[in-house]
Amino acid sequence: MSQDQRGLGEALIGDGRPLIMLCAVCLGLSGCFAIFQSMTGHFLPHDVAYLQMQPDELCGINECRIVHFMIHDRISFGGALVAIAMLYLWLAEFPLRHRELWAWWTLVVSGVAGFGSFLTYLGYGYLDTWHGTATLVLLPCFSMGLWMQRPKQDFWTTQKWSAILHPAAGTTWQGRAGLGRFLLVVTAFGMIGAGLTIQFLGMTSVFVPTDLAFMGIDRQQLNAINPRLIPLIAHDRAGFGGAVTTAGMLTLASVWYGNPSRSLWQALAIGGVFGWSAAVLVHPAIGYTDPIHLAPAVTGAFFFFVGLGLTRSRMFLN
Repeated sequence: MSQDQRGLGEALIGDGRPLIMLCAVCLGLSGCFAIFQSMTGHFLPHDVAYLQMQPDELCGINECRIVHFMIHDRISFGGALVAIAMLYLWLAEFPLRHRELWAWWTLVVSGVAGFGSFLTYLGYGYLDTWHGTATLVLLPCFSMGLWMQRPKQDFWTTQKWSAILHPAAGTTWQGRAGLGRFLLVVTAFGMIGAGLTIQFLGMTSVFVPTDLAFMGIDRQQLNAINPRLIPLIAHDRAGFGGAVTTAGMLTLASVWYGNPSRSLWQALAIGGVFGWSAAVLVHPAIGYTDPIHLAPAVTGAFFFFVGLGLTRSRMFLN
């Protein structure tokens, strides 16, 4: 009977995919924690230490709307993290297993966007120590997994970069499935655009007019309550924007390059339920129902789930 001569590290890390999947699981758990913790109405300990205020103190102002506004960003952020986690798991287990290069590049580009969004703190000045620690822990793990999956040396001389425009073989733009795929692609582009916009807002003006109208307060009054309040909210906004951008990139690449399959449909569905439900349903829950503010999220959710429904029969045939 032959013995398994692999070392422990080789057995656990394998070809690097387990490291990427570990990062995905950590992101998913973090997203679920962010949703649960925000629903309780509490701030994280380092947020309280930074503000030197408890949420109960803020709740006494304007019917607790400042706290509710902060909670709505954090719940939406948690949902986006779960969506990212599901697509990372799918990419690592399916296309990356077969060394499909588009999957590796998707992880590289989305990783730069996701982990790089931490640097947006330079725009608002609040260094979130928990976020920073998580980045320092996960980034080496994620990078090592990518390094172990890197393309062969001859890839750089033989690859035709025009291939980036070509969708996966076997996909179609015809019929119900084609329309559904088109809607998913449009939704993904919308997510990327929305995420970049939210990141930019987080680093600059922070709020749109409907945000201040919901809270019933202006920037000067927020600064008078606590000069650290706007930087903390800006951090939440920029982090959420980075997560939405990353989820949009993953959705676009998976729908464009990924072969239609049951596993892809399931990953999109689970991630979509968490991501879109968190982003949309939190608004009526806190009373932030301005139609102008809600329109992009509701439209995106509608396009996404209609597209998902139209592609189901096609994906489940493979």
